[in-house]
Amino acid sequence: MIAGSRLLVLALGACDVDRVASFYRDALGFPEVQRHHTEDGELRSVWLDMGSSLLMVERTAEARRRVEGIGSGPFLIAIRIPASLRREWENRLEAHGASIESRTRYTSYARDPEDNRIAISHYGDDQ
Repeated sequence: MIAGSRLLVLALGACDVDRVASFYRDALGFPEVQRHHTEDGELRSVWLDMGSSLLMVERTAEARRRVEGIGSGPFLIAIRIPASLRREWENRLEAHGASIESRTRYTSYARDPEDNRIAISHYGDDQ
């Protein structure tokens, strides 16, 4: 890694910006930083704080696509969690409508409101 470099922004296209941003804010705890509107007042994007980077949920007119497994382009957003809190995080996701689809030793997989695959993982914490 080049000294001083880090992820600045992860941009996610969404048909329903408010719904998707609310999920990441409420289910995953990313605080809302800023909202952007078009000149006619429609919501264009919501920016959320992911700690050392931003999640930018940006409006798109493109149809949603559900990626199974590994797709072209980005296909997973993974969030690091403590191993001891995995069940609590799974419960939190399920309480916000994101059923756990599968589990591995370290990771639980679900989907956001527009079928983007997300994961909560403690990989590397107890190896």
